[in-house]
Amino acid sequence: MTTTGIRLHAPAPGWSIAADVVVVGSGVAGLTAALRCEAAGLRTVVVTKARLDDGSTRWAQGGIAAALGEGDTPEQHLEDTLVAGAGVCDEDAVRLLVTEGPDAVRRLIETGARFDESSEGELELTREGGHHRRRIAHAGGDATGAEISRALVEAVRARGMRTVENALVLDLLTDAEGRTAGVTLHVMGEGQHDGVGAVHAPAVVLATGGMGQVFSATTNPSVSTGDGVALALRAGAEVSDLEFVQFHPTVLFLGPDAEGQQPLVSEAVRGEGAHLIDADGVRFMVGQHELAELAPRDIVAKGITRRMLEQDAEHMYLDARHFGAEMWEHRFPTILAACRAHGIDPVTDPIPVAPAAHYASGGVRTDSHGRTTVPGLYACGEVACTGVHGANRLASNSLLEGLVYAERIAADIAANGLPARVPQPVPHPEIPEHPLQTPQARFTIQRIMTGGAGVLRSAGSLAKAADQLQRLHTDAREALAENGETAEAGVDTWEATNLLCVARVLVAAALLREETRGCHWREDRPERDDAAWRRHIVVTLNPDRTLAVHTTDTTDFPPTLPTQAPQEQ
Repeated sequence: MTTTGIRLHAPAPGWSIAADVVVVGSGVAGLTAALRCEAAGLRTVVVTKARLDDGSTRWAQGGIAAALGEGDTPEQHLEDTLVAGAGVCDEDAVRLLVTEGPDAVRRLIETGARFDESSEGELELTREGGHHRRRIAHAGGDATGAEISRALVEAVRARGMRTVENALVLDLLTDAEGRTAGVTLHVMGEGQHDGVGAVHAPAVVLATGGMGQVFSATTNPSVSTGDGVALALRAGAEVSDLEFVQFHPTVLFLGPDAEGQQPLVSEAVRGEGAHLIDADGVRFMVGQHELAELAPRDIVAKGITRRMLEQDAEHMYLDARHFGAEMWEHRFPTILAACRAHGIDPVTDPIPVAPAAHYASGGVRTDSHGRTTVPGLYACGEVACTGVHGANRLASNSLLEGLVYAERIAADIAANGLPARVPQPVPHPEIPEHPLQTPQARFTIQRIMTGGAGVLRSAGSLAKAADQLQRLHTDAREALAENGETAEAGVDTWEATNLLCVARVLVAAALLREETRGCHWREDRPERDDAAWRRHIVVTLNPDRTLAVHTTDTTDFPPTLPTQAPQEQ
């Protein structure tokens, strides 16, 4: 294993704690991994960027998909997932997900999560885009993520697990052979620790969530700045499929200048019968796909965008007035409150909606046990690329993927993930290895990405974005080389630097993939090209900070480590 030697410019750690496993992130993936590791007798520390219950999981509205209903089977769930993934899912990874998913959900219920039930005491299942059956378990109507987060956080606290909140992870610590030895992190605010420190551990689980803040408008919280992917790249890990960014089709439109996190209008609203219409009341998705408004998200997002372009409109509408007040208040109370807070009453008015960045189908490449290409480094949840989602995530598969692969990671670490000798980290470099971007660069990056790599892409728009991002990167490097200057180390500059890193990889992959597939829509290459592109794009970071890009031979990922034995499925 060859590491890049690249680390963020940051003070040397002033404190440290030791563990067997450090889990970075506190969503469904991170907390599930932590609970299972702790239950296996491993000393586990959870590090999270905000509070334990403040990650992306809390914002999930729709639910968690699994073949739990009468007549439904994992094979049917598999088929729907493969169709949504547009030909580039790793079928073995999907089969693992849908087969182990039902029992994983049952274990989540045993942990304390309370899902909505019918009057007979059965799980109340709904349907979302791309699913041919009702298989979405939900909680609190449209507050599934919040309920899952509550249950897992309570379980972590009940067990007295060690946690470090308000901590931004910086870089992976490795030993002289390139094996994982822990992480460095910066704790914001007062508490048991403060400033830059380290958690020394031979196993690190990245569960840091997404990178939606790389775009101007997103459903992701402000903490979703691609920190885990950027850390993995600097550590020498492979990242795959970052061009496949899913834009949720129905996000509450707050105006053309709105930036940051936008309110989501769950796909479950369409699953219960809401219609997409234009300003004239025409249901424009009818005839575009057999499932109309319930087509996979990439198809619906494209349908909305096409209609907006045809009519020179800034948004379309979601019409659920026929639900009536009682159904809105019972089934979708969170969405109802969000709409009314912005002056829209969906009981009496159609909801203005437009696509916004929602979910990264790609991420740090892993195998079926969550192992990355760096020994001792694992990844699960949105930060990972297991091959499950392919070119477009099927609705409500994300919570399930985080759950299933977190359990597999914990099992692997407990069985054979800890080395006999505790890895000793290579000393922190005295000279800053990686220049930092200014806080203002964050908004520059978001504008570049929204304009050049959003829902609609082309060779021209992507090339322009690549040039603009490269200029930001080059300017910072030259300033450091010429006079030793770099932006002052801090949360805002570290986040901006991470955003630039993931933006460069996303644009490079999108520029290389000369076709339209799933949520990657190239205006200049409107057709899907299976002969040339039914494969994955893999990117690594070179020691000189350039990108190395290659493609896999098939849709199946090769082993993450050269000495790795074939995995049992």
